[in-house]
Amino acid sequence: MARVVKVFGTLRNHWKKSTVAACALSYGGHWLYGKHCDNLLRKEACVVAREYGRQQISPQEQLRKATVILNPAACSGKANSLFEKNAAPILHLAGVEVTLVKTDYEGQAKKLMELMEQTDMLIVAGGDGTLQEVITGLLRRADQESFSKTPIGFIPLGSHNSLSESLHILSDNQVKHITSATLSILQGETVPLDVLQIKGEKDQPVFALIGLRWGAFRDVAATIKKYWYLGPLKTKAAHWFSTLREWPQVREASVSYLAPTLRPPDLPEQKPQRPHLMYRIAHRLKNYWYPPIPEPPKVEEPERWNERMLSTLELSIHTQNKNPVQARTDDSLLVCVEPDSFSVGEFITVGEKKMEDATAFTRKSLKLEASACQLNLPEEGAGFYNIDNEEYEAMSVEVTLLPRKLHFFCSAERREQLLTQVQ
Repeated sequence: MARVVKVFGTLRNHWKKSTVAACALSYGGHWLYGKHCDNLLRKEACVVAREYGRQQISPQEQLRKATVILNPAACSGKANSLFEKNAAPILHLAGVEVTLVKTDYEGQAKKLMELMEQTDMLIVAGGDGTLQEVITGLLRRADQESFSKTPIGFIPLGSHNSLSESLHILSDNQVKHITSATLSILQGETVPLDVLQIKGEKDQPVFALIGLRWGAFRDVAATIKKYWYLGPLKTKAAHWFSTLREWPQVREASVSYLAPTLRPPDLPEQKPQRPHLMYRIAHRLKNYWYPPIPEPPKVEEPERWNERMLSTLELSIHTQNKNPVQARTDDSLLVCVEPDSFSVGEFITVGEKKMEDATAFTRKSLKLEASACQLNLPEEGAGFYNIDNEEYEAMSVEVTLLPRKLHFFCSAERREQLLTQVQ
């Protein structure tokens, strides 16, 4: 008992050191517990992957080949370590023959895709920027019609992973997010995603899975990092300071657009059976003696472009990939035009919402559905675009929708969640 009293007396006499030590021990214990939980998640994912690897294949079959495009600079240089710890073991245990290609500089993924050989699956390990480079390089290929049928997996390792919420179960735990995304590749279920082709007057086209943003909210979002010292108030502060420099921040532009096109039904890809030999001979003789009358050429109707002059705080053009399993009758992109009548308070409130979801729009927004659109901007002072969270110089462009162009691996659990949202 005397020893216990002595210990408490020492803690009371040295209360400052005791407080620091208690805080350090609490933090260390919490950190170790987090590492332990992460290891349990990795072990659980590896057990599931091992079951895929134990599946028997015939002697004629080959191992599935996967080409991984990894951006080591993603997530502040932590992407390589995150991939090796959380994703690579799962792929190897599942019996996938992995070819790992690491990028060394910005834009290299586009060049690598132009030279890449055919593979069973393509895996992008990075963020929005890496994914945008990969699909741009893929769709610039001369054989993109056949190459675009290759299923694509996305392992979210970047600071921005906008597409991940459409494909994977969302989680605040980074390890769980990465492992579940990797396991969804092994499940083999895919969903078709629309692609935007963005073409300027001079440069080669750029392709996007999320969309294009131009305007005041985008410009403010690019400056928020400068106010890091304000903590949770940095978003409000950035929007408020921007109104002090310039208000109203109105942009002038014109948009021409085509009406949406009807979506054809989803038909399974089945090769028709070859007719019997006698049927083919009789059919050829019939065509020889009674040649079919050629049909008159169809007269194509001219495209009807609708034009609108816009005065807006922000204009965005994005796909409807947020819920890829939703049944739609039309193939269309969405043009969202924010009004120029916001007050300063509304500007700050809407700006905070758009930081959470860039595709969100307000009740006052003008929404147009189209299959293609032309965005005409002033020659000077147009600023910059965000295309899938990557910055480009703003210019007049033509945006065309490529419906259901690419197929991405999607987890079965996330598909069920999305179907529930539709109902």
